[in-house]
Amino acid sequence: MDNVRDVAKQTLALVLAGGRGSRLRMLTDSRAKPAVFFGGKFRIIDFALSNCVNSGITRIGVVTQYKSHSLLRHIQSGWSFLRNQFNEFIDLLPAQQRVDEEHWYQGTADAVYQNIDIIRNHFPKYIVILAGDHIYKMDYAAMVMDHIHHGAPLTVACIPAPRDQATAFGVMKVDETGLITDFIEKPKDPPPMPGDPTRSLCSMGIYVFDAEYLYKVLQEDAENPDSHRDFGMDIIPALVREKKAYAHDFTKSCIRNRGNKDICYWRDVGTLDAYWEANMDIASVQPQLDVYDTSWPIWTYQVQMPPAKYVQDINGTSSIVRNSVCSAGCIISGSSICHSVLFSAARVHSNCFLTDAVVLPFCVVHRGCRLTKVILDRGVELPRNLIIGENPELDARRFYRTEGGVTLVTRNMIKKLRETEPELFKDFDNYRSNRSIEYV
Repeated sequence: MDNVRDVAKQTLALVLAGGRGSRLRMLTDSRAKPAVFFGGKFRIIDFALSNCVNSGITRIGVVTQYKSHSLLRHIQSGWSFLRNQFNEFIDLLPAQQRVDEEHWYQGTADAVYQNIDIIRNHFPKYIVILAGDHIYKMDYAAMVMDHIHHGAPLTVACIPAPRDQATAFGVMKVDETGLITDFIEKPKDPPPMPGDPTRSLCSMGIYVFDAEYLYKVLQEDAENPDSHRDFGMDIIPALVREKKAYAHDFTKSCIRNRGNKDICYWRDVGTLDAYWEANMDIASVQPQLDVYDTSWPIWTYQVQMPPAKYVQDINGTSSIVRNSVCSAGCIISGSSICHSVLFSAARVHSNCFLTDAVVLPFCVVHRGCRLTKVILDRGVELPRNLIIGENPELDARRFYRTEGGVTLVTRNMIKKLRETEPELFKDFDNYRSNRSIEYV
């Protein structure tokens, strides 16, 4: 059998990063879901791309479609270190109507099919298909080795999940050998795992195909007028019925937390509540996701900025920061920050109290604000003494409040608030910063 290094060199990874991401609401108004900021300095797509590079898979295609400018710019700026002369690359594959000059990508399977000529030109033996919108650390080469061991043309990565959450995923049944015997996409009543009625076995949206077999099934799918052109709805169920798909247990390839080897961390941050919770986990004392592990680094692009700084206000009050992440370029002046994540160049003025807050890059929180369980989108600037997170009815009227009680604030919301409640912005222009930043 080939060794892991040889297998990685024979593998091409395709990251599907073209989804609308509508469940993240206004966070994806101007950017694709994989381009959304996460964890203080990263973008969501950095985790899938870092897994590829750390696994030794350095031939990567990123399939994009909706609102992809921010995503493309991030990849071009932060992922240009791969060397083409060593057959390493990240190939950007936007929708180009390459096949029939009529349709954009109609589904996940169609997105791969429309780039099949480009994929063939790289002569891969195995193709790993990934979602670009999940947070996890995984050795894809180990999964490819498992795929080779089973000898079937398809392997699907799987993870147990609570049944009430499994309705958002493809759910499978497997036999004792790992053969998938049934696959249901987003069932209303997910079938339980054998011996555990509280959980279901869910697809992670990670597939390994024998390349030649993938070309064949994509061609057949393209010729089927009844197909949804989707891996989860069409391709995977068909191969399961033919008994050609095996499950790969995530525990075999998960890169575990150094402090707790029992944890296999994987999160779908597709909703605002899930996105907020995952960021809060980064800020916890012992986060389940270890982003400080230098043996499996998360690569990204970040503008060069000075270190974070904590200063006293004009009255000599010191800043207090507890269980929080403060990224480069942040300045905290005489304020209290508790269990929060502050991204690059966030500015918190005096006498502010931030608790359970996710503050994206270049936000400014002016004097006297109180924020609880809030997400500030990039570039938001709050007027003095604004209180968010303490009055659910008022928050829902002014901003967007989730069922889980998280309040999302965007620049457009602040603009409308200024029109409807101008008294909040009295003397605001006298204190706001003069900046020229492109916010995406």
